Amino acid sequence: MNARTPRGLLTGALHAVRTYPRRSPLTFGYVVLLLLGHVWVESVLAADRADALRDHISTNLDNLHDHPVTALFGSALLFDGTLTEVLSTGFGSTLITLGLGVCCCLAWTERRHGSLRAAAVFLGGHIGATLLTAAVILLALRHGWYPQDVRQASDYGISYGAQTVLALATLAVPRWARLPWAAFVLAWPLAGGGGEWPGPLPEFTTVGHLLAAALGFALAAAVTLTASRRRRSGAPGSA
Repeated sequence: MNARTPRGLLTGALHAVRTYPRRSPLTFGYVVLLLLGHVWVESVLAADRADALRDHISTNLDNLHDHPVTALFGSALLFDGTLTEVLSTGFGSTLITLGLGVCCCLAWTERRHGSLRAAAVFLGGHIGATLLTAAVILLALRHGWYPQDVRQASDYGISYGAQTVLALATLAVPRWARLPWAAFVLAWPLAGGGGEWPGPLPEFTTVGHLLAAALGFALAAAVTLTASRRRRSGAPGSA
């Protein structure tokens, strides 16, 4: 059967879905955890308790000073978006971060580099971009570029980690599509919230997404350089 025919494409898609948990067990488990957490917070917890939980795990300056570990890891267990309001920008964000970023690009990273490295990339992007953004916020506050209430701003979710693996997945697309893909990775945060510029810098979450993308692109460049060196040296596994 030709894989390019509609029937072949459908068969391939069904096979990919059926084998997804086995081929990407870490990603599959993480997606299930995120979905369960979303349902719990949105549908089971009382509204005031849900708001208190989101406030507690937000990676703002006050929380990073008071309980950094809880904020950094807790914020990666919920996604800031919606699964039901399909016409909202929140649903578009969910499609990009949870759908494309985690379900697709994190799964590709896991299959390509292994579960431990995939987890390291995702958490490294999430934590690294968060801490770099905190440094930018401190600098902006010192110069009066951001309002003081940014210290308690709500900022939780998976999007920084997702942005990092989206950038790394530039290596997964054909060479002709890599520049458009990179442009998409950089453009969607600017389109979503980049219109708000309280000063010489965009809104701080936009800064965070751009920093997360930079981490992913840097890692992609490092992977490419390492592979090129192995090919030139004829190292085992370089093919």
